Amino acid sequence: MPGKIPSQMQSHRSEQFMVHAMDTWGDSVYLVALSQTQSAVDAQDVSQDVFLRLLTSDVPFNDEEHEKAWLLRVTVNRCNELRRMFWRRRVENVDDVEQMEPSQVASFPLDAHHPSLDPAEESLSRLESNELWQAICHLSDKLRVVTLLFYVEEYPTKQIARIVGCRPATVRSRLNRARVQLRAKLEPEETEEDHEQENYRRVSYASQERPSS
Repeated sequence: MPGKIPSQMQSHRSEQFMVHAMDTWGDSVYLVALSQTQSAVDAQDVSQDVFLRLLTSDVPFNDEEHEKAWLLRVTVNRCNELRRMFWRRRVENVDDVEQMEPSQVASFPLDAHHPSLDPAEESLSRLESNELWQAICHLSDKLRVVTLLFYVEEYPTKQIARIVGCRPATVRSRLNRARVQLRAKLEPEETEEDHEQENYRRVSYASQERPSS
């Protein structure tokens, strides 16, 4: 997954170690990156950066769970860095456009880059059609990442707190808010007619259960 390593970067991990790490945790890293960036291309870039950092890192791992938690923490941090860079570029671009002449703005290409879908983009397109994924994507970044770590990666709240850098109580609060929002998104609201039909079913069922005199 990682690209060519710059000559000034020294590898601290064996090829066997890296292959095992990418085979074991690659999907988890990519899924978290995808949930945070909502872009297959950005998620691939983040995954490559994360495993490059693993390759050049001297961090000793107690076990595989420690290694996975480190990878996911680096993934979350890298996504946050990418988001800050994105907003910084947007601000800079706005400043550039404000300094342009009206004729330059009119000729500025609105669709400058439309690459064809690669397999990763196609996978994202299929994933986006999933109702649960759509609901998760509507969550804020902070709620989305704890939801994935808790329900998909099955981390306890204390471990999630260490990965995302907050208190366990904050994680539990975010999970509760996420559950409320997901339930509202996935479960249609009951109308007055639904209540009337449910009451009718209950009355009918009760009359059938009542012994005849």
